Amino acid sequence: FRERIRDLPWSWSGARYAWLAYLIPLGYALPVYLVVWLTGLGGFYDVDLAKKIAEQFGWLDLPPNLMLALFVLLTATLGMVAKMSRALGEEIGWRGFLVPELSKVVGFSGTAIISGLMWAVYHYPILLFADYNAGTPAWYGLICFTIMVVASSFILAWLTLRSGSLWPAAIFHGSHNLFIQSILSPLTRDTGITKYIIDEFGIGLVITTLIGAIIVWRRRVELPRAAAKF
Repeated sequence: FRERIRDLPWSWSGARYAWLAYLIPLGYALPVYLVVWLTGLGGFYDVDLAKKIAEQFGWLDLPPNLMLALFVLLTATLGMVAKMSRALGEEIGWRGFLVPELSKVVGFSGTAIISGLMWAVYHYPILLFADYNAGTPAWYGLICFTIMVVASSFILAWLTLRSGSLWPAAIFHGSHNLFIQSILSPLTRDTGITKYIIDEFGIGLVITTLIGAIIVWRRRVELPRAAAKF
């Protein structure tokens, strides 16, 4: 390949795809956490986190509900800048270069599966040898993480190919990390089984991202002709 970085799909795809990319991760993550909170599989919220937030922001006199609402609002908006900036570094390669090139050869499903598996394996060293894990056994976390990443790659590939831009992927990636890692998981108190359901290493996101993958797979006909193949 002789692709130059300036030839990647940098063009802005419009507000519609930006909002889709921002909201889809919330759409597949929030139901998992709501089920966990409402059924007692995990607690809402973590008292230690609430104390930490109050001290960090100087909100010691605020009612807990207002404090948490402000925390979520500020994190979901201002926090997105940092999350998307870091995600962009990965997405230039994964969705900016790899996905468009693969789609010319193997179609939509092949592109999503291959790029998703490569993306998952790329994370394996920090899953196995660092602290990027919610505390589940390695085999369980790897299986859940891999399926979730491949399923998410269907959504990411669809957004990229449909919009013709890498920006929706960067927004999606940042939004995923933001809502799951910075808001929903920290707000959840572990009751023992919780870590097997929530986060990127639990079964919950496996189910919801697979549903998302099926939805976009059925809409692959909306993609450019070469990518719309199975």
